[in-house]
Amino acid sequence: METDANQEHIERETLQLVLEEFTQEQKTNNQHIEALIIAINNIGNKIDVSIKEHKPAKNVLEPLDIKPIEAILQKSFLDIKFMIGRQPKSIVRKFQILLFPEQDAKLFYKIVFGRWFLWLAIMIALNNLYSWGIHSSDNNKEIEMQQVRNDRINKAWQYMYQNNDKEVKVIMQKAYINAVENK
Repeated sequence: METDANQEHIERETLQLVLEEFTQEQKTNNQHIEALIIAINNIGNKIDVSIKEHKPAKNVLEPLDIKPIEAILQKSFLDIKFMIGRQPKSIVRKFQILLFPEQDAKLFYKIVFGRWFLWLAIMIALNNLYSWGIHSSDNNKEIEMQQVRNDRINKAWQYMYQNNDKEVKVIMQKAYINAVENK
């Protein structure tokens, strides 16, 4: 109980530290973005002022070469986009119990049910093999017990037949013939 509370306290502290680090990083990123925006605005203002100052006279036919400035601005915009893209994203934890997967359902079912059917087939085969083994073992024991009984009866019959007089032998032969006919 104490360890759970202690562990939860440690987890809360680590989460709080991580969140504080993220907020600090977010603040510095925002400051950098604001500085870039201010720099871009300053460059834009300077360009506007320089364009106004250097308005070509009507007799000058040469246009201004602003390609280097455009390249600088494009690079600055790409840097801003890159910085915005690098900002940390919020971490969302989901706790879900899904009966159907969100993505790749076909692959999921192929793997899961393929394994389930394989294990089901193995379990059924093992169950049938076990049942067959038990049944076979019981049959073998029953056969052995029947053979032991038959051996006793044969030995007793032979003993009585050999150790008795002729009248008993005739009666035993009649009983044997009647038993054979009744089967």
